[in-house]
Amino acid sequence: MKAKLDCIPCLVRQTLRTLRIMNMDEKTQKKVLREILKTLYYQDWDVSPPIIAHNIHRKIRELTKIKDPYREIKMKSNYKALEIYNYAKSLIEKSNDKLLTAVKISIAGNIMDFGALENPNIEETLNKVLKMNFAINHYDTFKKYTFEKNKLLFFADNSGEIVFDKLLLETMNKLRDYPFEKVTIVVKGGPIINDATVKDIEYVDFSSIKNLEIRTISNGDPGTGPERNSETVKKWLKEHDFNIAKGQGNYEGMSELSNIFFLLIVKCNVIAKDIGARIGDIILKFHSNQL
Repeated sequence: MKAKLDCIPCLVRQTLRTLRIMNMDEKTQKKVLREILKTLYYQDWDVSPPIIAHNIHRKIRELTKIKDPYREIKMKSNYKALEIYNYAKSLIEKSNDKLLTAVKISIAGNIMDFGALENPNIEETLNKVLKMNFAINHYDTFKKYTFEKNKLLFFADNSGEIVFDKLLLETMNKLRDYPFEKVTIVVKGGPIINDATVKDIEYVDFSSIKNLEIRTISNGDPGTGPERNSETVKKWLKEHDFNIAKGQGNYEGMSELSNIFFLLIVKCNVIAKDIGARIGDIILKFHSNQL
C-alpha cells in the first residue's frame, strides 16, 4: 500500500518518541527533528510507509550516532513475553481448537509495537483477543494450508511478539503428522524501532523449530537485506507454498503482493481504511489471486 497523508505526522511523532527514548535534551531534539522534517519534505510520498520510515530512522541513526535506541526496550519485551510463554502454551493445550488459539495468541503479540503504541499491555491484550472474532476471517484456508503445505515463509514483526510466533510455529508442527520440510523466518537485518532482528531470534531461542532458516530484510541501511516489495522477496514467496506476514509494517510493505496470510491487530486509521476494518480489530487475511 502507498503512504497516506496521515502517515506523515505519525512518522514525526515516531521520531520524537525515539529521540525521547534516547534521553536527548530538548535542544538536540529540535535540531534532529528539523532535519527529519527536511527529509520528509524531499521524500517521495508515493511509496509504502516502511520505505519512508526506513529513510527517517536511517537519518536519525546518522544524526545521533546511536545505532539501536530501542535496544533496552527490545530486551525487556523479549523477557516479558518469555515470562508469559508457559501461560500462553497452557491456554493452547487446554483449547478445543489448538491451532485457532495459537493463531490468536500470535496476533495478540502484535500489540508489542512501539512504532504505533507507547505502552502496550500484552496480558490484557492476550485475554481480550482470545474472546474476539476476526474482522477478516480466512482461518479455514489457514488451517488447510497448515496441514497440506510443506515450505513455510514467516515474516516476523516485533521483538517480544516473536515469542508468541514461536509458540504458533511449535503448535503447527505438533498438530501435523510431520514437521514442515522448511521454515524460513524473516527479520530485519539491522535495528529499527523495536522490530525483531537475528539477535532477538537467538535470544528467544527458535531451536525447537525444525528445519529452520533465518533471512533478513532491510532496515534502510545498505547490506541489511532486500526491501519487502523487491524481486528478491517475490522470489522467496515463490520458493515457499505457505507465506505468513505479521503486523502492520509487513502489511504496508507487502499488501500488493499475492499468496500471503496477514496476521495483525489494526492499530491506526490508515490501515483500518485500507484493509476494511476498525482500530482494535484482529485480522487473519489471505491475500491471493485465488480469492
